[in-house]
Amino acid sequence: MNNLKHQSYHIDRLTYENRNKHRGIALWLTGLSGSGKSTLANGLHQKLFEIGMHSIVLDGDNTRLGINKDLGFSNKDRIENIRRVAEITKLFVETGHIVITAFISPFKENRIQAKRIISENDFLEVYIDSTLETCEHRDVKGLYKKARLGEIKDFTGVSSPYDTPDSADIHINTNKSSISESVELLFKQLNSKL
Repeated sequence: MNNLKHQSYHIDRLTYENRNKHRGIALWLTGLSGSGKSTLANGLHQKLFEIGMHSIVLDGDNTRLGINKDLGFSNKDRIENIRRVAEITKLFVETGHIVITAFISPFKENRIQAKRIISENDFLEVYIDSTLETCEHRDVKGLYKKARLGEIKDFTGVSSPYDTPDSADIHINTNKSSISESVELLFKQLNSKL
């Protein structure tokens, strides 16, 4: 028998948002490995911190070292990876945080599921767009090379598909913009939604 129920707390979301002087929101950065998701997430996080906004970064590598270390890269595990991250994101958004996630999240259905979990009003899909060639050139971990040699199976963009967002809320092309330009563009787009 399931006796679980949603707990209510004395400090509600509106109280957090009033204190923070901004609403809670999730920026879901999606794109190929090497597109610049983590770099932009870090840059935006630093900018928000410097001006006193409450933000947090959830990054694919870091969560796979902790909460998701039991998951592999099969389609089933990727779906569960994104589901867990969406649930964590929702908790932070409800306490008035700006949550910047940096996950390949290759499947459109997973991004839709994340949006449903977090809430349509609190979710901004951010497509970090870069060509496969550029991503391979930037590949400091050597993952693309290993994938091309068959040493890594189910690697997005090589042996596993990436569903390009149809109509992302924010589109950043890191082939055309520098890191600082991209961070500034991302900040301006976010600020208009707060």
